Amino acid sequence: MRDHRSLRAFQLADELALIIYSETKTFPKEELFGLTSQMRRSAVSVPSNIAEGCGRHSNADLLRFLDIASGSLRELQYQTSLADRLGYLKPGSSLTDDDSVLFEAGKVLHGLIRSIRTSDSVHEEAVEYGTVIGK
Repeated sequence: MRDHRSLRAFQLADELALIIYSETKTFPKEELFGLTSQMRRSAVSVPSNIAEGCGRHSNADLLRFLDIASGSLRELQYQTSLADRLGYLKPGSSLTDDDSVLFEAGKVLHGLIRSIRTSDSVHEEAVEYGTVIGK
């Protein structure tokens, strides 16, 4: 079991969730059960799935939840783009920058997934060839 709070991917996702809640406060009232709700659910899903995956005992389970978090992050990227094109985001919103927390969270999360997959494949090859390595 890992401490999700120490992962940079979780920290960025948590920060992103707070930003999304703040940004969506100004969305039109008719979007309360539409885009506002959808963006908030996607934003909360990312750190929630990272946390849940860290509570599992195998890398396979962790990867499954990180993949779900990644999917939710992709949804949020689209929803943010849509909200911006609809004029719902505040002018100059930090969410629309290429170096925003939204995109940084994606880079870090994908790096974490790639790192775990790489370490697992190295371990699997070592087991296959009878090499003992610590995990």
